[in-house]
Amino acid sequence: MTVVLAIVVVVIVLILVALAMSLHVVTQYEKGVVFRFGRVTGTKDPGLAVIVPIADRLTKVSLRIVTMPIQSQGIITKDNVSVDISAVAYFRVVDAVKAVVAIENVTAAIDQIAQTTLRKVVGQHSLDEILAETDVINAGIRQILDVTTLDWGVEVTLVELKDIQLPDTMKRAMAKQAEAEREKRAKIIAAEGESLAAAALGDASDTMMAHPLALQLRNLQTLIELGVDKNTTVVFPAPLMSTISELGSFLARETKTSESVVAQAAAYAAAATGVGAAPGTGPALVPSGAPAAPVPASPL
Repeated sequence: MTVVLAIVVVVIVLILVALAMSLHVVTQYEKGVVFRFGRVTGTKDPGLAVIVPIADRLTKVSLRIVTMPIQSQGIITKDNVSVDISAVAYFRVVDAVKAVVAIENVTAAIDQIAQTTLRKVVGQHSLDEILAETDVINAGIRQILDVTTLDWGVEVTLVELKDIQLPDTMKRAMAKQAEAEREKRAKIIAAEGESLAAAALGDASDTMMAHPLALQLRNLQTLIELGVDKNTTVVFPAPLMSTISELGSFLARETKTSESVVAQAAAYAAAATGVGAAPGTGPALVPSGAPAAPVPASPL
């Protein structure tokens, strides 16, 4: 009786062990690969998976996207500039059988090939292209990785350059270049503004020449602007061209007056010289407005 009881207990234990070995749970984000005596016989979908104990072995493969940082690489660009670039890659398993059979460690393999691909692709571009065309570089790295990793049952979904470290000398040179570029644009904008302002002033001057009252209205507006700040000084602007014309007329009148004064002085001097002259030398010239010389009385 004791022997029978022992046999029953052993059988029950073996059945429980067999059930434990044959029943497996595959989660939603996994897929199971079944090996029977070392040969792949199929895959198991998420849920309860039953295999043959001892003969079968179930390997679970995660189908979720894996984030893998690519450590910083010292790279020399096409224009011989040394930069340190780090990146990040995203990949997922699309074929569980290939991911288990074709390669031993998918994550380590992708990490190594991503580093070499990053160095290869970045080395084919100049520094300006690396800074301005990161999308092109990302697409190039991803395309090269996909060609290799598809044979491993892995798809690279995204590759992004994460950090670009430049030498200090290059940072200073780029800062000077950016400053010079900003100064150039500022000067160009200022020159364009001066050109537009000069053209506008020319049009305004033509309008004022055609309409003289416009200048007077502008003068009144200037007086209003001066009075806003409560100034005690009042300025009466005058048209510049009319002022110059009046000044020229004044100088011309003054010149004619001075010439007439000089002529009268010369006439007075000539008249004084003619009174004391000898007989027969001719009549003396008497300037206009001067008193006549006295005539001597004849003897009776």
